[in-house]
Amino acid sequence: MKFGMRTPSLKKSIKARTTGRAKRAVKKTVIPGYGKKGVGWIKNPKKAAHNKVYKKTSFSIFDLFK
Repeated sequence: MKFGMRTPSLKKSIKARTTGRAKRAVKKTVIPGYGKKGVGWIKNPKKAAHNKVYKKTSFSIFDLFK
């Protein structure tokens, strides 16, 4: 588990910003739980717990400028 600052990834940042609104809308209509809060705990509790701890114990470089 990582503690401290997360290393920024330009590739992942661009991918997250360019995933289209239409693609998300289609997924939301096809997959019943897509985009709903708390579904991760039902689908994969181990991964959800890991992500929760990771989010609380690490920070982004951009959080330093807020």
